[in-house]
Parts: sequence; C-alpha cells; structure tokens
Amino acid sequence: MRTTTLGSQGPQVGVIGLGCMGMTHAYDPEGRDDATSVAVIRQAVDLGATLIDTADVYGPYTNEELVGRALAGGHRDRVVLATKVGLESAADKPGDHTALVRNGRPEHIRRSIDASLRRLGTDHVDLYQLHRVDPEVPVEESWGALAEAVQAGKARQIGLSEPTVEEIRRAQAVHPVASVQSELSLWTREALGGVLPYCEEQGIAFLPFSPLGRGFLTGSIASFDELPEDDFRRRLPRFQQDALKANLAMVGKVRAIAEQYGASPAQVALAWVLAQGQYVIPIPGTKTPKYLVDNTGAADLTLPPAALAELDALPAAEGGRY
Repeated sequence: MRTTTLGSQGPQVGVIGLGCMGMTHAYDPEGRDDATSVAVIRQAVDLGATLIDTADVYGPYTNEELVGRALAGGHRDRVVLATKVGLESAADKPGDHTALVRNGRPEHIRRSIDASLRRLGTDHVDLYQLHRVDPEVPVEESWGALAEAVQAGKARQIGLSEPTVEEIRRAQAVHPVASVQSELSLWTREALGGVLPYCEEQGIAFLPFSPLGRGFLTGSIASFDELPEDDFRRRLPRFQQDALKANLAMVGKVRAIAEQYGASPAQVALAWVLAQGQYVIPIPGTKTPKYLVDNTGAADLTLPPAALAELDALPAAEGGRY
C-alpha cells in the first residue's frame, strides 16, 4: 500500500488504516468472532494498513484487549497504534453505544492511560486521543493530562476527536496536536467546511471515521429491516426507512462510478475521502477478511477530477448523524 505520514511530524503509515470498534462494539453483535477479528487485524498489517485505531470504551473495555492479542508476538512494532480516552459507558446501560458520558477530567485521563496500556499489552501507544471534549472541563486541562502521557513516554503523540477549530487552537497552545479524528464520508461532509482545511494548513493528520457511512455507502444495506437486531444503526435517523430510501440515490451514483472504473462502491467512497487532503487517512472498520481486502484496495484507486466532481455534487444525506 502507498503511504503517507501521520501529519507533517508523524510516523509513516498506510494511506488507509483500520478501525476496530465494530469488532466488539455497536455493530451486529451476533456476527462477532474474536478469532476472525484477530486474523483481520494481522491481515490488515500485512496489507499495509498499519494505523490501528481502538478506544478504551469500545466493548466496553474489551476492544483494546482484542487488539493487544492481535498485536502480540512481534506485530506491535509494525503498527502505529492509536487509542482514545474521554468517554465512559453509562452505568445503567453498559453495552449501549448511545449511553456514553464524557469524562475529560485530568485524573481520569492519568488513570486511563495505564489501564489502556495494560489491556493493549504494550508500554506505549503511538497516538493517544481525546475521544470527545468534555464541556465540563476546559480543553486545556484535558489536553495537559494527555501531554503528561507524552512526557512520561506512555504516548508518542496526542490527538483530538470531533473538536471545533477553536478547540484545536486552544489545545495547540498547550502541546502540539498530531491528529484530529472526525466523521467524514460522502454523506457526512461537515468537516470540509472548517476543521479539515485547518488541519491541512497546520500539518495535522485528519483521520475520518465511518468513511463508508457506517456501511451504507458499500451498497450492502437497502432496507432498515436488513439491519441486525441490537445493531445501533437501527436507532440512527439516516437508517430509518424513509431516510434510507432517499439516501439510496447516493449509493446509486457511487455504484455507477464504481462500474465505470472497475472498482467496488466501497473503493470509490474511500477514494473520494482520500482525495480530500495529503494527510487524510480514513480508518474504515470491518471484521470480515473479504471486506478488508476490498477496503485496502481503495489505496490503488485514483479517481479523475470529473468523477470527484460528480461525487462532490451529491446532495446531503437525509437525516441527522445521531
């Protein structure tokens, strides 16, 4: 796989990474298999998808253990390992993706890095990210605690998830921001209006999560009824039947372009994301080997300006993100 760097000051990584959330969290609980997920993580590394992304709260609190098992036995040194802190599972619904609370208190961050390292089976992470800015805690205080992890050698670099430009600037005044992780796909383009241009200007890596629209842009979901029971997408506005039906027009355009260039819809959707900037590194998630191969194949697809313009012109998705 061709490579880039994690921002202007970061290590080399494949242009497509791997998001591990769905292996233990939120999507299709009945379809999970830890052994297959371990194999997918290792296969991703072999394919060049060397940015591996997890978080303490995924599972909750089991995803890091799974990633740690996958990277044991010599695989750890081949990856840029990223995890997150700052969200906790609500006590009354520990397995519900929507029941998360923000916790950016410095004392929580200091405790959490050590717990994450234990679960991951490593002495440091390459990227430690604030999962969400806590409105009850000044971002400078949360960011200072992440910076302490760098100073202690427990993290190489630190990043933010879903911040505003102003929050990035405030963090930068305390310690360099290596990365910003926010949602970006053909049906979620808000970051193009401010956050992504600022990251490009500053040499900050931008890590799009859900770059395939939570699987919708692959063309594999044509009806609300096709979503597995207990899959959290059943609660999202864009997947309700009326909105989903309207959004299928977007998939039709992606599929038409894919046929024109001998690619899959997923590859077209990812190639559009890759075209948004030098340091844009999407982290599509999958727990299925064939989809991993398909996703990583997008690194070889460069869409011409005409195709990118057609995709740019797609209407906004029906329904909110959450």
